[in-house]
Amino acid sequence: MARTGLYKSEVKKARDSLLALGRHPSVDAVRVELGNTGSKTTIHKYLKELEEEEGIGQQPRSISAALQEMVERLASQLQAEADERVSAAREEVRAVTARMEQALAEANAANAELSTRLDLAGKALIAARAAHESSREECQQQAVALRALEVRTTALQERLEENEQHRLSLEDKHQHARAALDHYRSAAKEQREQDQRQHEQQLQTVQAELRQLRQELIVKQTEITRVNQEGVRLVADLSHARQALVEQQALADRREQQLESLQQVAAGKLVLEAQLADRNAALASLQASRAQTEEALAGARKQLQETEIELAAARARLETHEALTLAWRQQRNHEGEGDQQAPSSGPEDACLNR
Repeated sequence: MARTGLYKSEVKKARDSLLALGRHPSVDAVRVELGNTGSKTTIHKYLKELEEEEGIGQQPRSISAALQEMVERLASQLQAEADERVSAAREEVRAVTARMEQALAEANAANAELSTRLDLAGKALIAARAAHESSREECQQQAVALRALEVRTTALQERLEENEQHRLSLEDKHQHARAALDHYRSAAKEQREQDQRQHEQQLQTVQAELRQLRQELIVKQTEITRVNQEGVRLVADLSHARQALVEQQALADRREQQLESLQQVAAGKLVLEAQLADRNAALASLQASRAQTEEALAGARKQLQETEIELAAARARLETHEALTLAWRQQRNHEGEGDQQAPSSGPEDACLNR
């Protein structure tokens, strides 16, 4: 932006100051002398008008313009080549970044799938362990019930043996009673006439005792039959309990097989984790490739900076050439004034002026 109130006289004053210091009055130098204010276009316009007012010839200006045009073409060409290199590097970086992002997305998808499968396997393993624990508890309960049945069966067997012994004792008593009865009958036959009444009383007493013994025997036999039936039922219950235990054992075996299959699933999980580690290694390789690409881009940027430095050097050479051209113009101007004062100059002076 041009500074408000910038005049040609100020530009002329700044140019004269630079010339007095022996410096080339370029547009940038004049702008710096003005305090970094004013538009370069305005300063260039004022400098051109000052040169035209001072009567600078067209031929040197044409050479300077041609040289400036050549430098500008060179700078444009360098800038275009640098832009092409930077664009190519950026396209390459974009392509590598796209490939890396795609690989990263695939790795993330595979990771998500592996996580889902691992979660399912973990849930199945937990369910199998819970079922196994439940089966184990049921087996323990069945074992406890079986032990209780065995204890009860043992107690009933002992009762049955005691009842059998009691029955044998009653039979012995009955046999003894029969023997005593026979002996009593024999004695009664001998003493029937003498002790008829006593014999009848004793006989009734013995018969009553015999009936009572028979009734007790019938009761004991009934009890023995009931105990035998209960023993048969307990044996059947024991058989059923053993069968249930066998079934529970088979169920536990199946649970063990399921646990082994889940362990195989866990081994597959380890394999999947190894594959995931390989994917992570591939991702690290892609990241390393991306770092190399970024280094290449940094090299391209460095080369662009070097190109800009060369362009600045070309501009400096152009300014130097402009300074030399200006000095040559001034010298030519002074020589022109000398020629006007001495028009009879020789051809040597003309050659020297050239």
